[in-house]
Amino acid sequence: MSVTDIRPNMDHWQERVDLAAAFRWTARLNLHEAVANHFSLSINEVGTRFLMNPNQMHFARIKASDLIVVDANDPETLTGPNAPDPTAWGLHGGLHRHCAHARCAMHVHSIHATVLASLADSRLPPIDQNCATFFNRYVIDDGYGGLAFEDEGERCAGLLTDPRKKVMIMGNHGVMIIGDSVADTFNRLYYFERAAETYIRALQTGQKLRVLPDDIAEKTAQELEEYPGQAERHLDELKAILDTEGSDYAA
Repeated sequence: MSVTDIRPNMDHWQERVDLAAAFRWTARLNLHEAVANHFSLSINEVGTRFLMNPNQMHFARIKASDLIVVDANDPETLTGPNAPDPTAWGLHGGLHRHCAHARCAMHVHSIHATVLASLADSRLPPIDQNCATFFNRYVIDDGYGGLAFEDEGERCAGLLTDPRKKVMIMGNHGVMIIGDSVADTFNRLYYFERAAETYIRALQTGQKLRVLPDDIAEKTAQELEEYPGQAERHLDELKAILDTEGSDYAA
């Protein structure tokens, strides 16, 4: 029997399993930073109630049953067991309170995305297919104001009101990725880090970049948006690997 067949009496079990798998794989790819990053997934129609990782639990240990339920409109949430720290509450609470289209949100300080966010010009030019994926589909926050307590979280949420923009390059900070589901968001997180790495490594050569024309970059981005089932298949394969390894992520 697969570990995914063992289902405790908990609501939103499949969503929990998917999110736990995303945590595990993010740690395996070293996209996390210690116990400081956070993922969330909305579980009500308006998006204000969401699953989230327990406070300061390492991504490599998180199980489906560990995930806590947070209510963006109820500050008493912060008094519950394993409640998110104030920065997680500020950033994800603000986002789910104001951006109902952000069903899932993944915030990390991954190395290459953070290097990009540290440049005076944090734009990601379409120098390859992965970079073109994000053409006209990200926003740059150049107003970093310190740790993401509630006011800072509200300010950041205001930058993601356009449903087409699903990546926020957080200047001097990291990256926030949003999406329609865990699979959609994790897939975007994975490819954004790959794109940022390609760009940073290309800059390191000191040679002139081969930048795609705007029309080809936009065409490529649209084609990838419409490519069927890739994100879901990506996550399914990662879960299959975890299951084969006997991981307890789905417990």
